[in-house]
Amino acid sequence: MTETTTPLKLGVLGAGQIGRPVGRHWLAAGHSVTFGSRAPERLASFVEPLGARARAATYTETARTADVVLLSVPYEAVDELLDTVGEHLTGKVVIDATNPVSLTEDGRVVSTLAAGVTQGRHASKQLPTATVVRAFTHVMDELLWSRGTRQRHFWAMAVAGDDAAAKATVSGLVHDAGFTPVDLGGLDQSAPLDPGGVLFPHMFTPGEMRALTGRAG
Repeated sequence: MTETTTPLKLGVLGAGQIGRPVGRHWLAAGHSVTFGSRAPERLASFVEPLGARARAATYTETARTADVVLLSVPYEAVDELLDTVGEHLTGKVVIDATNPVSLTEDGRVVSTLAAGVTQGRHASKQLPTATVVRAFTHVMDELLWSRGTRQRHFWAMAVAGDDAAAKATVSGLVHDAGFTPVDLGGLDQSAPLDPGGVLFPHMFTPGEMRALTGRAG
């Protein structure tokens, strides 16, 4: 797989520890990126050095103007955000990078969702008019920039979604960010990349990931 050849207008809803490094990777690959924030003026010192293809905007404008949107706000802020921007995501691909994470009393990382419910399926019900694809969820956020820059395409990134075309688009964007996409299947098969799953929160080579999740090469 090669980098995406057609520049896209990408939106990042939540310019934090996931949105910033992923957005910077996408800018380096030739895309335009709008970083959405409740207070976009606070992003000026971050956005201005990134060049003319980067800008900050409100959440609503970011969702309205983007071709593909990365949802990367803290999980506790997701419901309120989607109430605000959900109508602007109709017909668009939404990359859900949020995690319903909690710790058990004995210190195990688990999902806060009901047993058998993946975050991808939950997000698809919250966004019934958009196409949800899960990605950028299981890699520790502090490694997204360094591993995607210094060891491009050495490390795998799990991708899951029900729509083949949307998943292909997101796989291209994963590759543009410096990782090798590994298709885990549909949203109901995406539990390995959720909190408590076998991939969370770790990094694997593509071969290791395919072996661990039972996916063919």
